[in-house]
Amino acid sequence: MRKRLFWLGLLCALLAASKSPVFAQTPTVAASKPRVIVLGVNGAEWDILKPLLVRGEMPNLARVIQHGVSGKLKTVSAPNCPKVYSIFATSAPSEENGITGFLVGGVTATSTMLKLPAFWSELSNHGVTVGMANVPATFPVKPVNGYMISGMLTRGADCEDGLLCSPKLSEVHGGEAVYPSTLKAELEAKVGDLPIDCARMPQERELLAHEPTVVHDWLEQVTHIREQQMKLFDYLLTNHPTDFTFLVQSCEDRVGHWLYPIQPYNVGYNPKVHTLAVDAFPNQYRALDKVLGTILQHVDENTTLFIISDHGIKPLREMESHMAHRDHAGTTPIIAKHDFEDGDDVPGVFIAMGPGIKKGVHVMGLPMSVYDIAPTLLHIYGLPATEKMKGHALTEIFESSSAGRELNANH
Repeated sequence: MRKRLFWLGLLCALLAASKSPVFAQTPTVAASKPRVIVLGVNGAEWDILKPLLVRGEMPNLARVIQHGVSGKLKTVSAPNCPKVYSIFATSAPSEENGITGFLVGGVTATSTMLKLPAFWSELSNHGVTVGMANVPATFPVKPVNGYMISGMLTRGADCEDGLLCSPKLSEVHGGEAVYPSTLKAELEAKVGDLPIDCARMPQERELLAHEPTVVHDWLEQVTHIREQQMKLFDYLLTNHPTDFTFLVQSCEDRVGHWLYPIQPYNVGYNPKVHTLAVDAFPNQYRALDKVLGTILQHVDENTTLFIISDHGIKPLREMESHMAHRDHAGTTPIIAKHDFEDGDDVPGVFIAMGPGIKKGVHVMGLPMSVYDIAPTLLHIYGLPATEKMKGHALTEIFESSSAGRELNANH
């Protein structure tokens, strides 16, 4: 009954949102190659998104859902960003692709540890232009047929370990964060000295006796970084359009770890912290919707848009390790996490809209997997999955599909 009430409410929100156009209104000429934009939202959580959608507070996301296919994305056991984004890249298990987490053999993961080719390399090798910004585990950047700006795990000043911090372009060291190198000076001049990734959460010692100031200042920093990222995305889509574009945000995940809207009975509840900004995590999604609105200005009827997340995020539970309340760097008490042993507890988000994709279809269950992203993107460009890929192309999300599994979908 609750599910029916939710989808009834969401339908009302979608109908209200449908009054606004979903596609950019500028006339376009069909490109010789498909145009695809992927927006990755680290840790996007349906449990937080759904109420906002029902209340009509995410109109841009609601319109994309109305015009496409949406559902949960099956993730892997103990999911984390570098681990799953490397699976997005290769459609192969972390044990095979080489990146098992933030640390590999005690060393912070780098792009040089990836043992299998990323799908964007396959696209580049077949003449597809590629643009990427903020994708985790891509530092140091490697050449592509286009451009690449690294994301999570980029090393820099006061960020020598690369863990959960955001060095500016001018502060990066230990490798290149921008390809081609000439793009770095252009970005600094046109967009600014950009912070890469989201801000590291404050350490426990920084919080003691200063909770209101620290929480407020950190959230202000997060807002500034998102605004810079939105400016970057808009600049790249305007001035460096590519056939395939992959853009990622991670502030949602970072805020969820620390400021998930929990109740006093939840593990880790601290009234000195968790009464200060109870709307902080939902506000990340309200702000995300504005970022999506900017991206949609570059989406026309010939563009395919994917919105995906590597996993969701849930409050801490029983039967977790005694260190479950620590963040990845071990410096901040957290109240929500995603690297549960059973990844089905924290599924990701999958939304797709574009030419030939079914409209207004919500998929039940977990038939779509993080392994399926790379084969699906290659399929759109007429390329087969590589030999090592474990996933399948999601041809069933398209109207004209005659192959692949049938989705258990509710129209």
